[in-house]
Amino acid sequence: MSMERPLLQRMRDDWNGRAREDAGYYVAFGRRNQSDEEFFATASDVVRAVEFELRRLAPAPPRARKALEIGCGPGRLMRPLSRHFGEIHGVDISDEMIRRARENLRGVPHAHAHVAENSDLAAFAGDSFDLVYSYAVFQHIPSREVIFGYLREARRVLKPGAILRFQINGLPETARRRDTWSGARVSAAEMADFAAGHDMQLLALEGIETQYMWVTCRKQADGWSAALAGKPAPAPARIRRITNAHGSEPLAPTRGRFSSISLWMENLPEDAGLNHLAVRIAGRDGFVSYLGPPEPDGLVQLNVYLPAQLDTGLQPVEVLWIGRPLCPPATLRLIPPAPPVPRVVSVTDGIDLLSETRIVTGSVKIVLEEVARPEALQAMIGGQPLLDLRFFLTDPRMPAWEVNGRVPASLAPGVHSLELSLGGRRFAPVRLEIGPPETRL
Repeated sequence: MSMERPLLQRMRDDWNGRAREDAGYYVAFGRRNQSDEEFFATASDVVRAVEFELRRLAPAPPRARKALEIGCGPGRLMRPLSRHFGEIHGVDISDEMIRRARENLRGVPHAHAHVAENSDLAAFAGDSFDLVYSYAVFQHIPSREVIFGYLREARRVLKPGAILRFQINGLPETARRRDTWSGARVSAAEMADFAAGHDMQLLALEGIETQYMWVTCRKQADGWSAALAGKPAPAPARIRRITNAHGSEPLAPTRGRFSSISLWMENLPEDAGLNHLAVRIAGRDGFVSYLGPPEPDGLVQLNVYLPAQLDTGLQPVEVLWIGRPLCPPATLRLIPPAPPVPRVVSVTDGIDLLSETRIVTGSVKIVLEEVARPEALQAMIGGQPLLDLRFFLTDPRMPAWEVNGRVPASLAPGVHSLELSLGGRRFAPVRLEIGPPETRL
């Protein structure tokens, strides 16, 4: 992987420094100085998401499988995931993180942590792994060259038919320069182009336009993408049923957080991928975001974000395979969306998130949904305004925002009410316990 030596050294130095300061905090971003038990518990949701991808692999005993983590840090994910593999490896740019990973993995003899000296996977042979995965790593890499280099290398070391599952920052680019904390951003379209250009069967693009966009691909043989265009039309598939993607209701609103559907497909081609499937609702293309593994009954779940400005009522749904109809059309009931209702989702300490409503650092994080103008928010705590409000769009589809502010230095420690209002709407007060001034950053 070609990259400038100063950048490589800066990445290593910065992450070595973070590892020595508080490895658990910079990896999990939950709380300063976490206990080992609390730190490893923060991995549970991500571990379950990676474990789900094992359903996509051909049946095999765990001891016959190998996995690789890109950016393993101190082994937070490797340790629980090791039970599914006969061999698991992790790489990291930081030798201090790797030292900690080796300590945490001492009781797991088939787990191996390696320093990625040149931020690549050169230590591993091609066609070696059943699963390569990565979480909360690419979002900190300032170089797009390094990110895409890792993805190309991941394809090289995967076995044919093996799975690549990774998280990347899919927010729109807003900065000219990035550092080793706020790294480069990559769009869903760029991920689709990468998959198409590297013979990867694209299976998931979840959380598009958010910081936590998840991508799943399956390695196919060289030339696979080009060969698909010349294949004869597959046997007709069938849409068995259509439900809301968030539940079992056979309908969807035309916009808002629930404006996505699941098509439950029968006889879908095995090499179907998001780059080759299109779903049209009332003649307009939706965004196909997820193709699941076969369910026990043989059905495959295909998730689609609805296009904007659809009419309500019964609307036709068509599925196309490389531009050709794949199955008879089905019908979807579209309903008017509920009126947007701004709501406060959570209020926590802005740095030690696991402290929840006990504000120990002086920073407050407010998460809002269905808010069009967050800058109109007024926030008062103990009768004083919350200071230095900063707004960060986390999901444009809701829309959802993070608002970060600072407790006034003059506010006495103890229990106070956070009073929030937006335009003419007042939210229920939130009880916060404010720590002493000496703990505020």
